[in-house]
Amino acid sequence: MSAATPRSARAVQPVGRLMFSLFAVAMFAPAAFAHDAKPTAAKPQGWSYPFACCANYDCRATHTGEVLEKPEGYVIAGTGEVVPMTDKRVKDSPDGEFHWCAHQAGLDAGKTICLFVPPRSF
Repeated sequence: MSAATPRSARAVQPVGRLMFSLFAVAMFAPAAFAHDAKPTAAKPQGWSYPFACCANYDCRATHTGEVLEKPEGYVIAGTGEVVPMTDKRVKDSPDGEFHWCAHQAGLDAGKTICLFVPPRSF
């Protein structure tokens, strides 16, 4: 840098280099999907919820007792909603756990979009 370069211009160069470096890292980093199911013993790498079920934010794993298997179908405990076992919204769970995808970002007041269920017990 020449002696004629103003001091403020010299101070901006490291910031510009840092911003360029961060941009380059972001561009070449592997894609991290915003809405993947967390890894489990059955699926150590995790898995991705289908976009049609979640629009990248509406799905989550459920806690014990949130989805109950009843004769009339799967009952969402927080809403009382019944999803018949033959309903097209019912999907096989890749990790053998219940996952609930509902409007309103998975809030307990949501309406089911998709329900991932483990294999039925006999």
